[in-house]
Amino acid sequence: MAINYQKAKFTASYGTSAQLPDSVRPEVSFVGRSNVGKSSIMNKIFNRKNLVKVSSTPGKTRSINFFECDWVDFVDLPGYGYAKVSKSDKSRWSELIEGYFNQDRDFALVCSLIDIRHEPSALDRNMVQFLMDAELPFAIALTKADKLSKQQQMKQRAAIKKALKLPGGVPMVVTSSEKGDGIDELRALINRAIER
Repeated sequence: MAINYQKAKFTASYGTSAQLPDSVRPEVSFVGRSNVGKSSIMNKIFNRKNLVKVSSTPGKTRSINFFECDWVDFVDLPGYGYAKVSKSDKSRWSELIEGYFNQDRDFALVCSLIDIRHEPSALDRNMVQFLMDAELPFAIALTKADKLSKQQQMKQRAAIKKALKLPGGVPMVVTSSEKGDGIDELRALINRAIER
């Protein structure tokens, strides 16, 4: 049964991983660098303008935000790797992200977002390696594809796949929150992930 994304609603925000309640529904989580366009992609999936707060200041998400949609929880994790935040903020973010993934939760799918225009950063590579090591179900969503031509997109997709040393079965979707590219594909991946 497909999710009705129109029903998405914000449910809660947590500042530390210790505050997280046990997971009671399958969780689809979104992780990526600050300013990779995480909020914009989530809003596009939900078909909403600003359910997930979009900020012009990178590194604004400082908590784990939960959104409920039908029988699934969507989890917006804080963006990593933004240079202009204090050391204490950085360590709190890594505590949040690691703390979330180290819990015994109902991980249905982790969407790891990477800007298609750039080489994956060391943090991106670490994140993907962590997901592989932890054997979590994940997909790569390459964001901001509208900034490149179709030919550049294909070239970058291949280069990023190689840089990340991705095993064959990991889906990689080229997306644009501006034009809606790849959003249906992402929704299809989410639907498959929660039908297990």
